[in-house]
Amino acid sequence: MEPIYQYAWLIPVLPLLGAMLVGLGLISYNKTTNSLRQVTATFLVSCVGAAMVLSFALLWSQIQGHETYTRTVEWASAGNFHLTMGYTIDHLSTLMLAIVSTVALLVMIYTDGYMAHDPGYVRFYTYLSLFSTSMLGLVISPNLVQVYIFWELVGMCSYLLIGFWFDRQPAADACQKAFVVNRVGDFGLLLGMLGLYWATDSFDFQIMGDRLQDLVQSGAIGAGVAAILAVLVFLGPVAKSAQFPLHVWLPDAMEGPTPISALIHAATMVAAGVFLIARMYPVFENIPSAMSVIAWTGCFTAFLGATIALTQTDIKKGLAYSTMSQLGYMVMAMGIGAYSAGLFHLMTHAYFKAMLFLGSGSVIHGMEEVVGHDPTLAQDMRLMGGLRKFMPITATTFAIGTLAICGIPPFAGFWSKDEILGAAFEANPALWGVGWLTAGMTAFYMFRMYFLTFEGPFRGNDIEIRHELKTEAEAGEPILAFGPGAMDPRELEASHDDHSHGHHSEYPHESPLTMTFALMALAVPSVLIGLVGTPFANYFEAFIHPPSESLAEIAEHAEEFNLTEFLVMGGSSVGIALLGITLASLMYLSRKIDPKAIASQIKPLYLLSRKKWYFDEIYNSLFVIGSRRLARQVMEVDYRVVDGAVNLTGLIAVISGEGLKYFENGRAQFYALIVFVAVLGLVIISGVT
Repeated sequence: MEPIYQYAWLIPVLPLLGAMLVGLGLISYNKTTNSLRQVTATFLVSCVGAAMVLSFALLWSQIQGHETYTRTVEWASAGNFHLTMGYTIDHLSTLMLAIVSTVALLVMIYTDGYMAHDPGYVRFYTYLSLFSTSMLGLVISPNLVQVYIFWELVGMCSYLLIGFWFDRQPAADACQKAFVVNRVGDFGLLLGMLGLYWATDSFDFQIMGDRLQDLVQSGAIGAGVAAILAVLVFLGPVAKSAQFPLHVWLPDAMEGPTPISALIHAATMVAAGVFLIARMYPVFENIPSAMSVIAWTGCFTAFLGATIALTQTDIKKGLAYSTMSQLGYMVMAMGIGAYSAGLFHLMTHAYFKAMLFLGSGSVIHGMEEVVGHDPTLAQDMRLMGGLRKFMPITATTFAIGTLAICGIPPFAGFWSKDEILGAAFEANPALWGVGWLTAGMTAFYMFRMYFLTFEGPFRGNDIEIRHELKTEAEAGEPILAFGPGAMDPRELEASHDDHSHGHHSEYPHESPLTMTFALMALAVPSVLIGLVGTPFANYFEAFIHPPSESLAEIAEHAEEFNLTEFLVMGGSSVGIALLGITLASLMYLSRKIDPKAIASQIKPLYLLSRKKWYFDEIYNSLFVIGSRRLARQVMEVDYRVVDGAVNLTGLIAVISGEGLKYFENGRAQFYALIVFVAVLGLVIISGVT
């Protein structure tokens, strides 16, 4: 297996090569390249497929017990400073390679059906391939500097993909919002990275952790300083993994095409934050205050995302807040020391949430045949219903993903989420209580989403509901058509008035094979992959564990397994989930409880959820309007003080020059008189003093 390790660098390079070749084709021979849609797509998918094969070969080698392989070259040096670049292949990196490459390949296959009629088809595939390169390069980086380089490349690709339909104002605003918010977190990461180098003289993860611990123990660095540096680094994952308070970009990012929601906002990019916490674990685990910050940040984010998802009507935004909540579970797990549980949930969540997002894309694809290319109508669950009859494969796979995320055994989400809740109960019962309550809300809003979308009568042809949704949308922001070449709002309104909507069918239909194949393929790990981490035989923990923990300690933990405790903890989490499912079925399936009546009784809480805790309004007032106000004040100071001082200097020079020119007449007698007057003045002044 040794030759495979020597060629592991090909994993990120293959998609990069494909993206470069197609990108050059788009720049140099645009029409020709765009005309070869299927050829370019097949080429790019093949590049990612080859990377996936190599990734699984490396994963299998690591499972068989091969040692960690690191290969580096000196990239820059100055005196005692040496910076190396390369790649490292260990248990964590091979796991992430397998996850990223698998999801990327299936998303690219799915894209062929979803983007079939989009004029930017080839460009979208190029962006996907470039993103795959960035993410694959990130997970094999051997040091923090290289992680930061690929971290920024991932952010750039996210900007391009979210704003893919850049001629739509909401998409243009969303990609800018994502970019700015992520830059806030990345600036903190940069400061923390430089601070850790100042303290430890290294960018290597393990060396940084060991040296920082020694410095704190010896008193060379205070514990508070170490905690500040750790929290600054943590700001990077806070932004990338959409944790409070830098979570506001993720729901808006749903303005991009649905395949990128599945790829970067469910399975890979947002998981990069959790991955970085895992890589930096040697630093974090020795700083209890930093671990507490991480744990409580994740806990509150999980609760916050779930409370907002309760009232969402846009299917993609509902899944976005669900993603934010599940990422909170992972971050909380890292903060309480449940390293393996956090990464286990990252793996299971990547598969079933990617499937849920792709399922939502399949629903939108079907709805657009009925209501036209209008996100206001095609994505609103109030206009869906009964889709199980028309889209059985999509409905079945969506149901599997829903059961998985709700933590219903034996689906994958049960094993990973239950392990996190069990660890939280041991670490801090308060954290467990919030996580347990969040699990109940998760079951409620996910089955609410399923029932509204797939059960009951089909509401897509109800003109009254359509008009209500359009009126609601127009009260907020103007709605444009989906994708490039968006319709003029007046044309769109006219199309709705005559009930044409640009539709082709009275009812939705199942998506093409390229889309349903990806859904069915992701359904398999959504059901089965959790079995590798059951408490009865936890193969995952034996493979993925903290660097400071030995196999002997893991075996000791396995021997301590208490069946009664597992049944109590597992039963409590399943019980609260079943309670949430029952409540959702009473409200949205059997209609025995009126949701509107409940909302009217608790209107302040309902509005708090519906308005997303007013974070957008608060941030707009504090930062957007505040920044503009500050900019105006700075401009005023610049105009009146800085420009005034410069202009005054110039005026003095002009006046003095104009006055002095009359003294330059070339007559010696006049110059002698001036000298005499000056000397006389000095004599008089000195005499007076």
